[in-house]
Amino acid sequence: MATGELTVVGRVVSASNATLVCDAAAPNSAVDGSAHTVRCVYKPVRGEVPLWDFPNGTLAGREVASYEISDALGWGVVPTTVLRDGPFGPGMVQRWIDTPERHGEHGDRVDLVDICPPDLVPPGWIPVLQAYDGDGAEVALVHGDDPRLQRMAVLDILINNADRKGGHVLEGLDGYVYGIDHGICLHSDNKLRTVLWGWAGTAVNDALMTDIVAFVDSFASDVEPRLRGHITEQEIEALLGRACGLVARPVMPEPSSSRPIPWPAF
Repeated sequence: MATGELTVVGRVVSASNATLVCDAAAPNSAVDGSAHTVRCVYKPVRGEVPLWDFPNGTLAGREVASYEISDALGWGVVPTTVLRDGPFGPGMVQRWIDTPERHGEHGDRVDLVDICPPDLVPPGWIPVLQAYDGDGAEVALVHGDDPRLQRMAVLDILINNADRKGGHVLEGLDGYVYGIDHGICLHSDNKLRTVLWGWAGTAVNDALMTDIVAFVDSFASDVEPRLRGHITEQEIEALLGRACGLVARPVMPEPSSSRPIPWPAF
């Protein structure tokens, strides 16, 4: 994925930035001499839509930095992500995650993040808010009370994720829960916007805090070098400040802005 030839096989047309589905081929990697390929997502820097509050051309680096942070914590929430050249210039390339198919209009199960009638919230799901759909019917935004999802919610606090939509949460065929689309992260100002507010005000899991303490202890030697060139020095310092803040007070934050949930939520 880091060095193989990228062949574009499709495009995610619903994405706000240019998002291309590619096969990365490593020639002669197989015993019989055929190419081994890996399905991945390629987002060229030149396809990034300018934002008023994030510097132009920085989203790919933020995606890579978010992966490096997840990896340094040992959590594996963000699929392997690299910065490299491609058919349309430099960009981020990330491993594709296969997910189970859903059947019918709403599928045959409730997703880890989903919308349902308020009186039909299934056991093990946490209501985040109630609203009205386009037809005027009451609906509830819910997410699973799932440790895999809570780990993602804690990562979002650390990386200051300004765009954790429901569609950015993927339950892979391997049973792991992955987070994608981390281009709008790691700002030095507080911009946390997420659909994962169900644990607000509760204590962070002890096992996760153990990992965060180790992350802080190794920050200067192991973490910071992996982030240089992807985000600014000020943003690196802000990341360390958020991690130290959780160590000092290991509690999930409460919403503190007038817009705590990204829009659209999916």
